[in-house]
Amino acid sequence: MDRDTNLRTLFGATFLIGIFLVGCDTLLTEAPKDNESFDAPIDGLTNAQRAIFARGDEAFGEVFTFQTGLGPIFNQASCERCHVGDGRGHPSVNLKRFGRNLGGGQFDILSEYGGPQLQERSMPGYLAETIPPAANAISERAGPLVVGLGLVEAIPDSTILQYADPNDVDGDGISGRPNLIEAPDFLGLGTGPYNGKYLGRFGRKAGAINLLHQTATAYHQDIGITSDYIPNENYNPLAGGMGGDPVPDPEVSAATVNDVVFYLQTLREPLRRNADDPEVQRGGQLFASTGCASCHVPLMKTGNHPIAALSNRSVALYSDMLLHDMGPDLADNFIEGEASGTEWRTTPLWGLGIVESVLGGTPFYLHDGRTSDLRMVIDMHKGEADAARVAFQQLLLSDQEALIKFLQSL
Repeated sequence: MDRDTNLRTLFGATFLIGIFLVGCDTLLTEAPKDNESFDAPIDGLTNAQRAIFARGDEAFGEVFTFQTGLGPIFNQASCERCHVGDGRGHPSVNLKRFGRNLGGGQFDILSEYGGPQLQERSMPGYLAETIPPAANAISERAGPLVVGLGLVEAIPDSTILQYADPNDVDGDGISGRPNLIEAPDFLGLGTGPYNGKYLGRFGRKAGAINLLHQTATAYHQDIGITSDYIPNENYNPLAGGMGGDPVPDPEVSAATVNDVVFYLQTLREPLRRNADDPEVQRGGQLFASTGCASCHVPLMKTGNHPIAALSNRSVALYSDMLLHDMGPDLADNFIEGEASGTEWRTTPLWGLGIVESVLGGTPFYLHDGRTSDLRMVIDMHKGEADAARVAFQQLLLSDQEALIKFLQSL
């Protein structure tokens, strides 16, 4: 090989290496920044607690099969299918609840048809559920964020209840009230402090008291998995009997459920982005002055908790955790506990700006993921939120954009 050939070969190799290096940022995928993802433990856990967190994380992602207990009726095969990356669910995996609103606060869950939750999937040869013609209340719901829930659970009842004003005594048009829930036996709580009931915190209408209540019920209803807490199989009454899948019950242990509960308790809250941006800060001021912060309370504080990392922490969840009448556009006619067919628990806004990163680049908002447009979200806030909605609409366009920019920073 002559000198010119060597030089050409060397130049070609150097050129290709240069192209590769220049293209590295395009070819290689970087891990998301901490403030752009959900799946991380809260700071301050001990090594032993991190081990429990890891076990719970694994159990949360377990995909069940018909050979490991899935069914006989179910919605999804794992917790993670409805909470991808611990974020909110895609509308394609929405759950549906149904029943018959009889008026006057009376509600029939239509248990003879498998209500109140529709399990539209089933094991082979088994009859899946369908919504019966008698149902006049159908509530479609996307899986919510599952991060920061331990902090929410650790907020004292008294902190939440100080925002309740069921009779609108102050005359501001906002009458938030708690959803008070009877505790199922498996929680072992006994008679509750509020006329025998407990404060509901979790779920779109605050129908679950604590994370054990939420988790054991989700295993049973969403995946068709029995546990030491709820050992009897969920079945379709129209299938002709109580038969279930071939796996002995209970299909998961209390220890596994408890690991998942600990995982949910210790998932880190969403981190803010661009909080120092002047436009974001101006948007935050407008958020308060338009009245949005009356329900989306920016900050609460936890009390003492057995998990030290959750104790006496500020919680920037942007929610009062109470029920509010949101008007006809968002009504589902579905009564849950003491929540009416027009009431919803104030959805925490933390993590709002990261939703699209775990949903393939498209955010889906509201309880059913019906829109990706935050302006439409605000426009559908009526009922008790009507004054705030009108105040937003009366802002200059530049001010509206600043407020939305603030929401996207949460």
